Amino acid sequence: MTELLVGPFNRVEGDLEVRLTLGGGRVEAARVNSPLFRGFEQMLLGKDPRDALTITPRICGICSISQSAAAARALAAAAGVVPAPQGERVAALIHAVENVSDHLTHFNLFFMPDFTRLAYAGHDWHGRAVDRFTALEGSGLRAAIEARARLMHILGMLAGKWPHTLAIQPGGVTKAPSMRDRLRILATLRSFRAYLEGTLFGAPVEEFAALGDVAALADWERGDAALFLRIAADLGLAALGPGQGRYLSFGAYPLEGGHGFASGVWDGALQPLEPARITEDLSHAWMLGPEAHPARGQTLPDEEMREGAYSWCKAPRYGGAVMETGALARQVIDGHPLARALAAEPGASGVLGRVAGRLLEIARTQILMERLAEDIDPAARFMDRVVIPAQGEGAGLVEAARGALGHWVRIERGRIAGYQIVAPTTWNFSPRDARGVPGALEAALEGTPVAEGDETPLAVQHVVRSFDPCMVCTVH
Repeated sequence: MTELLVGPFNRVEGDLEVRLTLGGGRVEAARVNSPLFRGFEQMLLGKDPRDALTITPRICGICSISQSAAAARALAAAAGVVPAPQGERVAALIHAVENVSDHLTHFNLFFMPDFTRLAYAGHDWHGRAVDRFTALEGSGLRAAIEARARLMHILGMLAGKWPHTLAIQPGGVTKAPSMRDRLRILATLRSFRAYLEGTLFGAPVEEFAALGDVAALADWERGDAALFLRIAADLGLAALGPGQGRYLSFGAYPLEGGHGFASGVWDGALQPLEPARITEDLSHAWMLGPEAHPARGQTLPDEEMREGAYSWCKAPRYGGAVMETGALARQVIDGHPLARALAAEPGASGVLGRVAGRLLEIARTQILMERLAEDIDPAARFMDRVVIPAQGEGAGLVEAARGALGHWVRIERGRIAGYQIVAPTTWNFSPRDARGVPGALEAALEGTPVAEGDETPLAVQHVVRSFDPCMVCTVH
């Protein structure tokens, strides 16, 4: 039995270390460390509650709109209001653009370049992977970056800038789109659809979104998606890094009639989300304090870095259980048959399932964004006036690209008295809890093959990247 420290990882947002215990050519146990403490939750204490709208987007330059949306919803909840319906619609569109851009970036720039490595030179797909996904040079990378840049013109129109917009507010959005804006947005979405259908899927997005089972997915033969599926079949990525079958979603894109993608919990069957069941375990984190619901949690770093702890990341649990969150989780909970098949079929919920879940969500979100844009009413009200109370508390539960993101705020005497953030990577990259149960990534890495003497095992990297970690969002 030997130990191997893997990290830092390239093409990962922030710092990450994974300590592996190896035996028999496989990972027997994994401990995931978020080695960077940032302290945003402490920065917010004593501030005017509205400062959260400015400060929390700075947590991350990739998912800043997700942080904006969560902060705005938390303040709205503290004030006992909901945003203007058309404001909600535009906020959902702004958020969806960021999430789709994130998925596209992950697939093309973070995940697929691993398959261009010389270690895979003997495989018949390697030349195609090199042509499409070599860092800085691949034709697929260039096409994706250009399509992403065009799509994000919508953020210029509706959000003013990206990242770190102030467009999303507790009462709605600051920009009331004109009819001209609506037409330009629809034209931009048509252009992005052309990229998806010409390059990523090689077919109408509706066809990919209609895939109903794992066999139909495996038979897909068009676009860059087909290249990924060919690689996945050859390397056995379906069984690599399996999930535990428990998924959580706070619900994506809240609208007047319900979420764009539903909220809930999946553990073999769909259950309603009960936010009161969320706790954060600190037993293996360099943090002080008891296990608590985030609304009552604290951020007290353990400067002594006590023995037995190994990460700055807390361990979120739902009803005491480890939950996986992300695109696959959202699509499972929303009831999509392909996602549920990937989650249920033995040996399909691993690397293949997580990446296929993102591809599926890109297709479905494109359809959703078009519907949101079509239904914009320029004559409507997009912002209601909201007075933030001197006393109150609220939660903002949203879905970032990587999964469930929650902000919990407590206001006393007109100032922030408590602010806790649980990010998607906090869920997925958590350390063990008091019972010794590993977090989602730690469990997924068990059984991963590692060749003797391999200090940067590719299989481990595939599993890690399948979760698309954003470590700077993890520790506040």
